[in-house]
This record gives sequence, C-alpha cells and structure tokens, in this order.
Amino acid sequence: MFRVALAALLLSGPVSAQNADALAPQVRKYLAVAAPKVILAHVEVIDGTGAPPRPDQNVTIAGGKIAAIEPGADRPASQGITVLDLRGRSIIPGIVGMHDHLFYLARPNLAADGTFEAPFFFVEQRFSAPRLYLANGVTTIRTTGAIEPDTDLKLQRDIDGGTVPGPHLEVTGPYLDGLDDARKTVAYWADRGVTSFKAYKNIKRKDLKAAIDEAHKRRLKVTGHLCSVTYPEAIELGIDNLEHGFFVNTALDPDKKPDVCSSSSGDFTLEHIGSADAGRLIAALVKRRVAITSTLVGLGQTVLRVDPPPALLEAMSPTLRAIYPSWRSRPPAPNAAVLLRKEMELERAFVAAGGLLIAGPDPVGIGTNIPGFGDHREIELLVEAGFTPVEAIRIATSNGATFLGRQDRIGTIAVGKNADLVVVNGDPAARIADVENVELVFKDGAGYDPKKLLDSVKGRYGEY
Repeated sequence: MFRVALAALLLSGPVSAQNADALAPQVRKYLAVAAPKVILAHVEVIDGTGAPPRPDQNVTIAGGKIAAIEPGADRPASQGITVLDLRGRSIIPGIVGMHDHLFYLARPNLAADGTFEAPFFFVEQRFSAPRLYLANGVTTIRTTGAIEPDTDLKLQRDIDGGTVPGPHLEVTGPYLDGLDDARKTVAYWADRGVTSFKAYKNIKRKDLKAAIDEAHKRRLKVTGHLCSVTYPEAIELGIDNLEHGFFVNTALDPDKKPDVCSSSSGDFTLEHIGSADAGRLIAALVKRRVAITSTLVGLGQTVLRVDPPPALLEAMSPTLRAIYPSWRSRPPAPNAAVLLRKEMELERAFVAAGGLLIAGPDPVGIGTNIPGFGDHREIELLVEAGFTPVEAIRIATSNGATFLGRQDRIGTIAVGKNADLVVVNGDPAARIADVENVELVFKDGAGYDPKKLLDSVKGRYGEY
C-alpha cells in the first residue's frame, strides 16, 4: 500500500482541532486534519453514483459536512482553514461495508499446514478491527452477524461518543440458527439497539418467517446466509437481503430436504443452474426488492491470487503471518474457478435486471481476508467480475447506503452529505487497484491518518 507524507499535501500551517473537540484525546492523536474548514484542492471526484469522474475539483468540508464542490482553484490558507493540495489524487465516498465482522475465526495451535486443535471458535477483535476498517477508508459497516452483540453495541456507543476510533456501526443481532423462538430473540435484541438480523444455515422456514415478521413490525431488516431454506423460499417469506451472492442457494441440490441443509450447501445449484432457472430467480429477487450481498473475496482470494500489501501482513498476529506462505501455496478446489465465474455472471445479470447489489468481504482472518483490506479486494473483484471501476465503487458505497436507508447522509459525494471521504493516491476509475493507496480518511469531517491507525494494530489482528 503506497502512502506519501501527509505534510506534502498541506498548504496551511498547523492544523486546528476545533471541529474535533467532541473526540477524546486518545482518538484525536490519530487525526491528521481537524480544522473547522478544510479544502481538498485540485482533486478528482469519483462521487459514488456511477457517473464519470470529475477532474480538478475543490471540495470544501465544514461542520462535518460537504459544504461545496467547485472547479479546481488555488486557495490561500487562512486562520481556521486547512488547504490540501491533492493534485494526482482522487476522492471516493467512505466505503460502506455490508458484510463486515468484528470477530476473528480462531483455530487453536494453528500449524503451517493448516491443521489445528478442533474445534475452531470466534474471538472478538474489538481493538484491531475498527481501526483496520477506518484506516482503509471503510467509514460505515454492517456487522452482519454478531458473536458478542452486547460488545458490538458498547463499541458502537464508544465510537459515537468519540472515545474509540472506528467506522459508524450498524449492529446486527446474533445469528438466528436453529432457534426455538426466533421472534423473541429478534424482539430482545431490537429493544437493545441492533438494527438488523441474520438468519443462518440451519434455520427452519417457520422460524425465519417469525423473525422477518417481528423485524418488519419494528421497521428492521433480515438478511441470511442460508442453506436449510432455499432462495425462492426465503423470497416468499419476505427476506430483505441474501448473503454470499448466489453461492448458498440450495434450491437445485439433489439431496435437499425441507428445512435441512444439503451436503453441498449450494455448490451444486450454483454450478448447474441454467439460464431459465437463473432468470426466474433474478426476476423474483428484483420484484420483491431483495438485495444481494457480493462476498467474492472468500473464493476469489484462492482463485485469483495477488500479493497482499505489506501493511496487511504487518497487521496480522505472528501466528497468522507465519502460516500465510503455506496457505498461499495450497491449490484451490477443483471446481473453484468455475463457481467463481458463475457467481460473477449471476451478479452481473442481477444488476442488469435492476437488482440492488451490495458488497462486503466477510473478513474473519482466513488467508488475507482481514478487515479493511478485504473491502478493497472485494471492490477489485467486482471489476474482475465485469463491472466498471465506477460501478464497483458505487456498489461498495452508494448501494450499501441505500439499503441501510442512509442515502441522504452517506454513500455519495454531494453537498450537504456527511464528509465521509477517502483520499487515494492515483485514479481508481482508471486503475481499480489504486483504491488501496489510502492517504487520508475523513469521517464526519475529521481527517484520520491511516498510517497512525495501522501502526497502532501491528501484529494485533488475530490475537486471542
């Protein structure tokens, strides 16, 4: 990940901390820019709508909002105003991660060959994960399944209160999986502040229906990583969102029985679904306004391998870093490339039919899929799938904001919206890999230094 000295961008003197007064000292120390008014001068604007980039613009931030977008011009610095010379740089909206986690998949005594002492378990990454997201320009996340929902809600309050650095959190409740009374679970956690729920592999249709009805009564949404319930069944039950694209639809699996997960967990259906069945499924999704979450990184990182940025490896715990070479050398499953390409084709067809595709990497520490860095790779894989770079950026920003009902505040770069912005070195509209070159991240108008955030978590992700 290429970064330049922030000092080279500054045209003003020392930055003020006036608009960061609400942040505690332990958060302010990660700021690079905290003036009450900031002008991002001579920057290319990729606004998240899918429109062509606008070169050489001046974007003014004031009061935590985008105050103006004007043709590029040299502006003198003055008291209380910081001017950044951003020639050669682009800004995109803060990434809205729609399948992002705050926990790590721990495998005790993990060896270089991938063996470990079963069973695996999940460990909350309350310290490292929020910093990794923010450092990489992910300014809003939906947790999409919680292991410790009370911890996530406390973290949300700490971030909102300015005592901890991190993205805006949309907290999802605990996994709804084989519950006797899903309605009571939804009601309990909704009363405590979670804003969405995730059905999991072994939920029964009656319990999914009860969860959906209770959530909708409260104007909340339900998504699902399904298996026991097929996509057509979930659509009829009123689900709002389906995770992992089309990977876990079990409708055509030969051993599928009602309310029971099949042996292939949807691989058979994805590999064998024909154009007619796919067309009917997509039409039903679009008609019922069911969003699909693309999570291409899981399989994509084994089929389309790229060298990870050094900062990613540095963030890993020593154990994770030590096994990376062995993981990298393992061959993908025989049908992995076929499944990935079929998934990519279906995601393109879904969008072409008018469906809402949102995105997130499902980062739990497998391979190089960790918070923030995985979100970059997801955007790159959307381009690999056939979307243009500006379309991929829209999917990862504006579409997520739309699903969350926050499109009037985040997701695109427009006057009056939150100043949640990512400054990158280069032009991701021309070369999508430039999305990795994060130099500065604005959240609510405060400009965070990615290097400081990353330095604070070196070797920390994956600890337990």
